[in-house]
Amino acid sequence: MKILELAPTPSARRVGIFLAELGIEVPREQLDLRGGDNLTPEFKRKSVNGRIPVLALDDGTHICESVAICRYFDALHPSDQSLFGNSPLEQAQVEMWNRVLELNGLMVAFQAFRNLTGFFKDRERFVEAWGAESRERIIEFLPTLEARLEGRDFVAIDRFSIADITGFVLIGFLPRLELELTDAMPNIRRWHAAIAARPAVASLLASQQ
Repeated sequence: MKILELAPTPSARRVGIFLAELGIEVPREQLDLRGGDNLTPEFKRKSVNGRIPVLALDDGTHICESVAICRYFDALHPSDQSLFGNSPLEQAQVEMWNRVLELNGLMVAFQAFRNLTGFFKDRERFVEAWGAESRERIIEFLPTLEARLEGRDFVAIDRFSIADITGFVLIGFLPRLELELTDAMPNIRRWHAAIAARPAVASLLASQQ
């Protein structure tokens, strides 16, 4: 078993934090995305969407999409403190907020970055105007997260969950869009600092510097 990734990328970091919180060690193989490692026929046979991370199992099975990989390990190592929630209500709340943060935050941030920078212009279409619009949508979304964190230590439920991982990765990506947390977002600042200080998160980030 191993994970094919580029560790500092947001999707790989989501899996990395998830596994670190569970105390699970999985061998990693780092890929060169700019060099096109993910464009080869061999890689595309492993990843249906041609993206990282990809979990390669010993029986030859491959799983892509970061949340799918996290769900695999969550099911493989059941706990009464599941990062996907335990009760039906917890699971629904975690799913809801994780999707909100993905669809209105992280995915939009990716679109902003790719279309503003033309980072992958050698292999995909990019529209600068859509990048600018996506960046504005991130700015408009952040108050939703700020309001949710009023009086709360975690985003979805009363303990750490994958929704916090997704939100943390989103906030960490903001500098790539030349955005920063302002004084008008004290709740996000407090929450982000607390997540960054978690031993598993701090250890993982330190290892990637």
